[in-house]
Amino acid sequence: MAVHETLQLHITPDKFIFEPIDTGENELLIVDRVSQDISLQANDGQIPVSGATTQSVCGIFGIIRLIAGPYLIVITKKEKVGEIVGHSIWKVTGTELHCFKKTMLHLTEKQSRDNSIYLTMVESVLRTGYFYFSSSYDITHSLQRLHNTSPDFISIPLHERADMRFVWNGHVLKELSQQAELSRYCLPVMHGFMSIKSCTINNKPVEYILISRRCVYRAGTRFNVRGVDMEGQVANFVETEQIIQYDGRSCSFVQTRGSIPLYWTQRPNLKYMPLPQLRPVDHLEGMRRHFDNQVYLYGEQVVVNLVNSKGYEGQLEKALDQSVRNVQNPQIRYEYFDFHHECKKMRWDRLSILINRLQEQRKKFGYFSVQKDGTVWSHQSGVFRSNCMDCLDRTNVVQGLFAKVTLEEQLEALGITDSKRNLEEFTQFKQLFNNVWADNADTISKQYAGTGALKTDFTRTGKRTKAGLLMDGWNSLNRYFKNNFGDGFRQDSIDLFLGNYQVEENEGITKPSPLQNDRDWKFYAIPVIFVIAMSMCLISILLPDEHLSEQLMYIFFWGMASLVSLTVMYRFGSEFVDHPKLVQTKLKAD
Repeated sequence: MAVHETLQLHITPDKFIFEPIDTGENELLIVDRVSQDISLQANDGQIPVSGATTQSVCGIFGIIRLIAGPYLIVITKKEKVGEIVGHSIWKVTGTELHCFKKTMLHLTEKQSRDNSIYLTMVESVLRTGYFYFSSSYDITHSLQRLHNTSPDFISIPLHERADMRFVWNGHVLKELSQQAELSRYCLPVMHGFMSIKSCTINNKPVEYILISRRCVYRAGTRFNVRGVDMEGQVANFVETEQIIQYDGRSCSFVQTRGSIPLYWTQRPNLKYMPLPQLRPVDHLEGMRRHFDNQVYLYGEQVVVNLVNSKGYEGQLEKALDQSVRNVQNPQIRYEYFDFHHECKKMRWDRLSILINRLQEQRKKFGYFSVQKDGTVWSHQSGVFRSNCMDCLDRTNVVQGLFAKVTLEEQLEALGITDSKRNLEEFTQFKQLFNNVWADNADTISKQYAGTGALKTDFTRTGKRTKAGLLMDGWNSLNRYFKNNFGDGFRQDSIDLFLGNYQVEENEGITKPSPLQNDRDWKFYAIPVIFVIAMSMCLISILLPDEHLSEQLMYIFFWGMASLVSLTVMYRFGSEFVDHPKLVQTKLKAD
């Protein structure tokens, strides 16, 4: 039930015609641009089509409906990541959108403008990158889940057997996936991170694989999506699987991360770190649903909480601790580690305290391993669910350490190394391991917070450095501007692409447009005043004046104007932030 890997797309004024060229099947997938019908037809000499524009495509991403009508999204370029158990894995490197409508004359000027904004949103999601697919292998499931299925599972089409938590084109693929006969054109696409490296350890060839699968539920950007919802889904949930392949055998180790599963928000308001707010509600129902689902999917849970014990993070730590106690689920263990306090003054070696404290639990959970003949040697019975405030920086460091000690055990079990040698002795592979985990950290951070991760100098080198601290400062400043002035648009783009908001073709006529600008005069005037005042103040300081008293007066006047305008901006900070517009119910629910 593999999906067609190579297609020719023939574009005519009335149809999109897909011709499979990777098989000998005599069929065409025809999308009627006028009636919008999608059907399979026999290839009875329709190809070549006179006057058609033809291009090679690697797959169909899906169809999304905007004000102008449906748009076809196709994958035009791909890059091979590597292979998993003999199946090729690809990264999407190019996409194109084709509108069903031949002109935009049916739109008003306002509709045309809004349609362009929606189109830009879709393109921005696609440009985010780090989309992955395989035409013959299900990359949305871990090795253990794939081996725990029935023999009939592999006969099910890829899009039907995929874990929908990690299928990022599930919404745009609906118009194709609703027709069973089109299954070979329905390509599930995962978002996150994937690295497949061929390397040598102890003179033995191995494949080292790291996969991070981002969940589509409660997906979004750093400050706009936090905590848990009523269905038990948490923000920034990521399943990370480490796989080692050697001599036909495979070992897998899975970890998860996700936002603190309480009802809390942290809305951007121009302050460097907005104060998180716990909603005054009963948190148990959402938390119970979250962990019931996690236990069902992964087994026992060790909740590794890495937030600070004091300040605004401290209130969340205490609330999470108490809520886990109140849930009274014997399958859940709460483990608190004040990362910043324990590792202050760059004492990152103290992370071994946490690893050693959970050593017995880690050995109990074990890992999944399968032999050459498909015989399962061992199962993983539980996971470490790690979180800090963003589930990015501290979380990445700790997950990498758990992965390292588990990998050392796997290498010994596979006969690659022995108990007398650890990973540190294989310097070339150790560097590869560190860089892959650092790349994973940067990628997930870019997708959620807009910048690379912090603390990756430790992940790459095993040491905290001053250069790393400077880079963290730059990334933190970059995050500040993106989270305040760009994440509203990014959140809208994600909500549109995932179907959390669906555009209607009559939008802007019978239905109001959510894109209308509701900013008042302050939003435009105050920043302009601030920029002008700051510029004039700097000019007054830098340009000498023979009349010192006049120069001081100018400096004082423009300095006061800068200070007053900046104070007003901070006083009404939330009015100057780029908030999401499409899913207003998200703000109310939070």
